[in-house]
Amino acid sequence: MADVTKYAPINGGTLISDFKSYFSPFKTRRSVTLAYTFIFIFIAFTIFLAFSPSSNSSSPWFTNIFATTTPSSSSVSTHQLSGSHFSSIYYYFFPNSSSSSSQSRYSSPTSNAGSPATAFSLRNFTEDPSLQPNNSTSLPSVNQTVSEELKQNQSRIHDKSEESKLNLSRIHDKSEESKQNQSRVHDKSEESKQNQSRLHDKSEELKRNQSSIEVAKSANRTVNSSPKSGSQGKTIAEKTPVKKGSDDLLKSLMKCDMFDGNWVKDDSYPLYKPGSCSLIDEQFNCFQNGRPDNGYHKQKWKPKGCTLPRLDGSHMLEMLRGKRLVFVGDSLNRNMWESLICILRNCVKDKKKVYEEKGRHHFRAEASYSFVFEDYKCTVEFFVAPFIVQESEATEKNGTKKETLRLDLMSRAAEKYKNADIIVFNTGHWWTHEKTSTGKDYYQEGSHVYNDLNVLEAFRKALTTWGRWVDSKVDSKKSLVFFRGYSASHFSGGQWNSGGQCDHETEPIKNETYLKPYPPKMSVLERVMKGMKTPATYLNITRMTDYRKDGHPSIYRKLHMTQQERRSPLHIQDCSHWCLPGVPDAWNEILYAQLLLKLNHNRA
Repeated sequence: MADVTKYAPINGGTLISDFKSYFSPFKTRRSVTLAYTFIFIFIAFTIFLAFSPSSNSSSPWFTNIFATTTPSSSSVSTHQLSGSHFSSIYYYFFPNSSSSSSQSRYSSPTSNAGSPATAFSLRNFTEDPSLQPNNSTSLPSVNQTVSEELKQNQSRIHDKSEESKLNLSRIHDKSEESKQNQSRVHDKSEESKQNQSRLHDKSEELKRNQSSIEVAKSANRTVNSSPKSGSQGKTIAEKTPVKKGSDDLLKSLMKCDMFDGNWVKDDSYPLYKPGSCSLIDEQFNCFQNGRPDNGYHKQKWKPKGCTLPRLDGSHMLEMLRGKRLVFVGDSLNRNMWESLICILRNCVKDKKKVYEEKGRHHFRAEASYSFVFEDYKCTVEFFVAPFIVQESEATEKNGTKKETLRLDLMSRAAEKYKNADIIVFNTGHWWTHEKTSTGKDYYQEGSHVYNDLNVLEAFRKALTTWGRWVDSKVDSKKSLVFFRGYSASHFSGGQWNSGGQCDHETEPIKNETYLKPYPPKMSVLERVMKGMKTPATYLNITRMTDYRKDGHPSIYRKLHMTQQERRSPLHIQDCSHWCLPGVPDAWNEILYAQLLLKLNHNRA
């Protein structure tokens, strides 16, 4: 209404009178009639357009005057509305053309924001009912479509995010794996350096021992070239020459105390693979009996003043070609004997040519055993003599008999081994048993049985008998005599028959303060040996075995136990003998080194 009053006549004239004055040049009746007709039609058309209902919200000019919506409800600017008045009339009469043109322009992806096409699209957006925000029919559908697309896009983004996290996790895992690989490479590098160091040491050792290995060939040539009839009566040194180039090794061994040293870990040991020697007695076969650790057979004895040559089984067999090597003593010497059998047998290609003389496979029930190495025409034998002197019986006044130990007689089998080329004696452990340690009505000389005799004195008498026998029966020009010392035991919490244990030990003793004092019986042995005429070599292995609390069979002394043993396995342990492979292998390495020295000395 404000726009209407704005153009009202000031002097109270009517609209018709104004038109009359305005068209005053046309004074004829016909002209007046046409003018009125035109004016009437124009006014009627204008009113029709102003008040007629339309489905198009942007109908002719006066629509905005009577519109109920406020300018704020429109999503289009006032400038855009005023610019669309002239096009509204055209759209009113040609709505289809308007809609298609509007939709075409609105959906064009190539129009720029500032271009006329964009402005026209915006006008269409405000004028087309299908695109108005207030349209309740088509807008939810558009919103729903857009919402679905947004959800799908969010789902894709979420999936990409999860995939990115997985990739990051894989990258992290690869990074950790790379670090672990670098650590392994570093460890391998350190291990390689250590192996190179060991190889260097081995190389130096092999250089020193290279000449001694050739002894076998020289020995073989000497034996084969000698007539059989002339070989009788020759000394062991004459039969086994030593190569001249071994002087450095021999000199180092001659000046060395082989029994003062330490145990060192060496992965090149043992000298034969665990489980490979079927000749090992069940009592010593810890590997077959299920012992889980393996450190006990990867220790090498290293003297402080020299390096022991590694025992070369083939070389030693050449040294023994045509000879007899005999062990005499208790079950600890049987331990050493079985060790040497396995070391030597391991170097023989045809194992069928190594056999026990009488075909026996168990070595505890009989008084003697002999293994034949057929290709070398030599034997390695064992004679059971736990005291060296003779076990006997004495008849009491009432006619009953009792066990005694004849301190003045050698064991009954002595005549069988007196001519052996190499004899290794031992005794000791049986002197700790109840009868020998108490000495009550047990020791005998001649027909006299001592009511009470100190065990050390009895031990001295027995060894004196042994020394005299060696001096009188053994040909020192032909035979070599050794006496292996006392082997340490490691019972904890009792003795062998009172619950002593050692099954928890897996490492040697490192601190010397934990070693036991030197056994008094071995001091007695040393004094007896000094008074002998025949040279005898003392293999003083007591201290070196005292370190090895880890080397005993303990609960792994049997594979098949009795019901009583299964009920209390920890109370029946062996902490005196040694697992094989194990400590006795080192005793045989020392024996091997001593044989190299003795043979060279006798030849000189």
